[in-house]
Amino acid sequence: MDPLSLKKVNEERRNRRAVILLTDLGDGRDRVIREGDAIPGVLGEAIDKAFRTGKSGTVEIGDNRFFLNVHVPPARIVVIGAVHISQALAPIAAIAGFDLEVIDPRTAFATPERFDGVNLHADWPEDVLKTQPLDRYTALAAVTHDPKIDDFPIAEALRTGCFYVGALGSRKTHAKRCERLQAMGIPDDAISRIAAPIGLDIGASSPAEIAVAVMAEIISSFRKRELGATGKAVAETATP
Repeated sequence: MDPLSLKKVNEERRNRRAVILLTDLGDGRDRVIREGDAIPGVLGEAIDKAFRTGKSGTVEIGDNRFFLNVHVPPARIVVIGAVHISQALAPIAAIAGFDLEVIDPRTAFATPERFDGVNLHADWPEDVLKTQPLDRYTALAAVTHDPKIDDFPIAEALRTGCFYVGALGSRKTHAKRCERLQAMGIPDDAISRIAAPIGLDIGASSPAEIAVAVMAEIISSFRKRELGATGKAVAETATP
């Protein structure tokens, strides 16, 4: 491996960016492919598939064979709200291979007893996200039903380009939420990305069923996410 290629791969991994080390098995030469790099033809299709699945492997393109060493940051779920849905979602996410953490400033809900073994923050999202920022490999699920808690992380998720942003609430509740986000400077095309009501429409009614619907929607969004350096993040000129 070219030492410069290794340096590039390690730098991308440190910054939670997806990267593939592409090695030509014929001559041994390698190069670094970042998620979103434009690679034409059949090889480009194979690279896109590798980024979406996160699986390394060998591909044959005509008479050439390449090894794709894939490094995709571990997808994580940030749940705003230590509620019953969150309690059910935590073990489901673990089974599906997603890291999950819960943020809720309401200490009566955010207790270790209710979330045993879960990365729990009994603090305001504004404070937690300063040191643990969202990114394009994060799904945000806002389920408190409280604008004072939900609105900031939803706006931050849209600005950052999280691959999934979901929010609990009726269509009427969501319409009011959209008005508040517009007032925060979030453009309509970004707001339209919010999955609301949250979760796939499977007729879910109990917290456990809603958690299943949310997890399914998160998996679908991750596997079908837009590949690119900027994704669908809100322009930096958006007003906080």
